[in-house]
Amino acid sequence: MKKTVTVTVDVLSHKMNPDLKVLSAAEKAKVLKKFGVDDNSVPKILPTDQLVGALKAKPGDLIRIERNDGTGKYLSYRIVVEG
Repeated sequence: MKKTVTVTVDVLSHKMNPDLKVLSAAEKAKVLKKFGVDDNSVPKILPTDQLVGALKAKPGDLIRIERNDGTGKYLSYRIVVEG
């Protein structure tokens, strides 16, 4: 009889993932005001995304993504939307 093995991977600590943070309501408001946008103008991410699940983000949460492409660091943002 075959034995079933469950493998758990921490997707947040994988070396290819950028640094991610769920912003507080105050941080979210500050970012939206800084760029003069609202929730509908921010790129979207679904709650079914593995990173969203690992961050325990909910619809309406704004996620800050910090990437380093070799020439420097830059920020981008995604808002969690209903699936």
